[in-house]
Amino acid sequence: MNAAPAILALDERQRAMLAEMGVRVWAPLADATPTPSPEPAFVARAAQPVQVPVPTPSVHAAPAVTGLTPARSRPEGVDVMDWAALRGAVAGCQACKLCEGRTNTVFGVGDERADWLIVGEAPGEHEDLQGEPFVGQAGKLLDNMLKALGLDRQHKVFIANVLKCRPPGNRNPEPDEMAQCEPYLKRQVALLQPKIILAMGRFAVQALLQSSEPIGKLRGQVHQYQGVPLVVTYHPAYLLRNLPDKAKAWADLCAAQAVLRERA
Repeated sequence: MNAAPAILALDERQRAMLAEMGVRVWAPLADATPTPSPEPAFVARAAQPVQVPVPTPSVHAAPAVTGLTPARSRPEGVDVMDWAALRGAVAGCQACKLCEGRTNTVFGVGDERADWLIVGEAPGEHEDLQGEPFVGQAGKLLDNMLKALGLDRQHKVFIANVLKCRPPGNRNPEPDEMAQCEPYLKRQVALLQPKIILAMGRFAVQALLQSSEPIGKLRGQVHQYQGVPLVVTYHPAYLLRNLPDKAKAWADLCAAQAVLRERA
């Protein structure tokens, strides 16, 4: 699949919003070819305008079914559950040791008819307390990223994590934990039938693409998960620590939007 670079058309309301956020808006010249979108507020100020890479199809499509390691006690019947049953199964799940220390499960949030599915890694402390993915500073950055595309977490977007419970001390997810949660995420994809998946962070990539390749090598391609195009990018928490890579994340979002427009 080849996708042209995304060009975001901004109306006056969007221009005012971006100006308020400190984003430079490039005004197109009359009778000129439209220019690429300006850098959004989440891009580091020192970064130069980024040429959005045209995604190219990946050579190998990711397996859609297998887990990272054999699960100890996968929940039964997940593959036929509706939204209500799936939420209940997640809320009562005791398939791995993470259930022992959680405050809340974190099922996901957003539009159940979403075009976009954003997949993160695992709940952190704030997510565990609130039962919602991507809150705190990383969540604010993600919200700004979505706003730059004219989106928000309640409309045309659904946000979920690979793990539905917080690992103790916000440690990295373990392979058996990811395998136990895989049926939940797989069913969420089947129920949503999104048009594009954005995998944010190393463990989201590992879970969805069954790949240990660095994110830097997987960017700029269109992968597949259960027949849905998938674009890889950095996790917002990583971007908060590595400001120059915010520009790369903006390029990834534009690439994902180009794929979505091609499928429209």
